[in-house]
Amino acid sequence: KLGEKITQDTLYWRGYKGGTPVQIKEFGAVNKIDFSPVPPYNYAVTASSRIHIYGRYSQEPIKTFSRFRDAAYCATYRDDGRLLAAGSEDSSIQLFDVSGKAPLREFDGHTKAVHVVGFLSDKYRIFSGGDDYSSILWDIPSATEVISYSEHTDYVRCGCASKVNADIFVTGSYDHTVKLFDARTKGSVMTIEHGHPVESVLLFPSGGLLVSAGGRYVKVWDVLKGGQLLVSLKNHHKTVTCLCLNSSGQRLLSGSLDRHVKIYSTTSYKVVHSFNYATSILSLALSPEDETIVVGMTNGVLNVKHRKPEERNEKSQKKRQPAYRTYVKGRTYMPKQEDFSVSKPVKRVLRKYDKLLKSFQSSKALDAVLEPPIMLHTPEVTVAVMQELHRRGTLRSALAGRDEKQVNLLLTFVARRVIEPRFTPVLVTVADMITDIYQPVVGQSAIVDKQFLKLQEAVGKEIDYQEELLEVLGMMDTLFATFTKKRDT
Repeated sequence: KLGEKITQDTLYWRGYKGGTPVQIKEFGAVNKIDFSPVPPYNYAVTASSRIHIYGRYSQEPIKTFSRFRDAAYCATYRDDGRLLAAGSEDSSIQLFDVSGKAPLREFDGHTKAVHVVGFLSDKYRIFSGGDDYSSILWDIPSATEVISYSEHTDYVRCGCASKVNADIFVTGSYDHTVKLFDARTKGSVMTIEHGHPVESVLLFPSGGLLVSAGGRYVKVWDVLKGGQLLVSLKNHHKTVTCLCLNSSGQRLLSGSLDRHVKIYSTTSYKVVHSFNYATSILSLALSPEDETIVVGMTNGVLNVKHRKPEERNEKSQKKRQPAYRTYVKGRTYMPKQEDFSVSKPVKRVLRKYDKLLKSFQSSKALDAVLEPPIMLHTPEVTVAVMQELHRRGTLRSALAGRDEKQVNLLLTFVARRVIEPRFTPVLVTVADMITDIYQPVVGQSAIVDKQFLKLQEAVGKEIDYQEELLEVLGMMDTLFATFTKKRDT
């Protein structure tokens, strides 16, 4: 098995550990989990003939609705988190106040089990879908049926309402189709062929994209283009049962009977992470702030994973800096008479050529002082290094093995400075050595030859000059001799 590639997503989704995940046992298979849209973000779990409300960190239900004659399905919160609607096996739909016990309303009109209920975004109407192949729209205040659609040819098992338009809702059925209904029209306004019995549908918050799950496929459709298929994802190897989006809409999650939850990026539709669980997954939900993932399974176990809030994480990783007062401590201290002050040792920074001389790299040390700034402005440094190399006996090896350009530089420097009295003793030696070393290559490079000639000329001029000076000295000696007084003996 190849090592998996660690991405930002991997690190993010792995953050949903929080120690060991909480396992809560329900009475039957968990067919629906729905988070309340308002803080403290409790969640409703529908299993067997009960609806349990759990707090985010509670192990036991805070509240239970158990007034169902038979199995309950699809308990869903309204946008304000105050009402809860649920379908049931005995074909009725119950509406509960979250703070009450008994149902506020009961809607009768279906002839078979109702597996799907949801609120339209105007908050005053409910849509439902049943095993009698029909979808019905209900008015909450009057508890009456507004309109009924019987277009599906098999069980209606999933649905969702548009957040953008209060008249639009979608249902998915085992007849392999997804239908889009508009409450203002008599029939469906769009039919999408999924190709397998549809287990779950989801509208993006913008209302422009629709996701359907059924068989092994998760398919994404563009509603605005008349239901055009954008992408078909086949990442599960058993039926996909549930879908959900994270709060930013950038990640899509799908759960399946193959025990996996896959997480897709909604820009590339690639799988960015995957969770696996103990048994087949029937329902899943992400809390509104992406802090909790709850998964419901066929064996009635709820698996709850929490993510640590980001801020606390950062604080623990960040090393605590000393407080401000630590830095200003002792600033105002005045020395007493008996105190004596200890100064810090001054750190000496060595020049480049000094470092190289210390490490016995004679050639490099010579290179360092032949750089134009040093050579032009502080020639005494260059000459001092040459003198030191000569003292060490490594000057010859430092001068040898140079190319045309470097010999040219050396000769230029020597020819220019050999006539300065303070440098003459050292540079004459250097000139001798250069002449010895590079004598065999004379005539091969016009540039070097030219510099040799310049050096010869400079030395020639200097000799003439010295001769003239000696003559002058002779003359002066004669003059000085005539000035001396003759002493009487």
